[in-house]
Amino acid sequence: MSDLGIPGALDLAGIFVFAVSGALAAVQKRLDVVGMVVLAEITALGGGILRDVVIGAVPPAAFTSVGYVLVPLLATAIVFFWHPQVTRIMPTVMLFDAAGLGLFCVTGAIKALDYHLSPLHAVLLGVITAVGGGILRDMMSGQIPSVLYDRQLYALPSLVGATVATLLWQEGLHGASVSAGAALLAFGLRVAAMRWNWRTPRARGVRD
Repeated sequence: MSDLGIPGALDLAGIFVFAVSGALAAVQKRLDVVGMVVLAEITALGGGILRDVVIGAVPPAAFTSVGYVLVPLLATAIVFFWHPQVTRIMPTVMLFDAAGLGLFCVTGAIKALDYHLSPLHAVLLGVITAVGGGILRDMMSGQIPSVLYDRQLYALPSLVGATVATLLWQEGLHGASVSAGAALLAFGLRVAAMRWNWRTPRARGVRD
């Protein structure tokens, strides 16, 4: 896989897992199949569209690649036939959400570097890519404040993952394993935050 192919592969993987989390969130809210498609598409593409608009990639990739639209539809179809067997919807949503966060924070950072933006901009765009779709999903499903501002750490894992990816790519480490490692780090931090209930200072008084 070439260096240029790594962001695209991570992007499609992130789109899939984020779409699954969006569709499952719709199941939790008892929305119909149309609602599942809408939340899946918003979750999967929202952060990427924000990122592409900021870096000047107009039109965003979501509007120029058929795969970016079909992958969320595939994820929705899987959830549609799978969800009757899902007994714990919300933990499953959060697990897929953490996977999408890990993949997208790395993708956003690398894509910003491909556009010759500064390392600081790369880190910020990594966070925007990772959390943007989740915020839109939560707002659309009526979860206000968003999970981003709720009980457990959400933005911090993406910040760490994007920073690590940026530093490694700046040092010339462009391999797929390096990118996957940074994504796995962000994913692991997010899962740990859920497992051990790490909270932001603002949310420590919030009851579960």
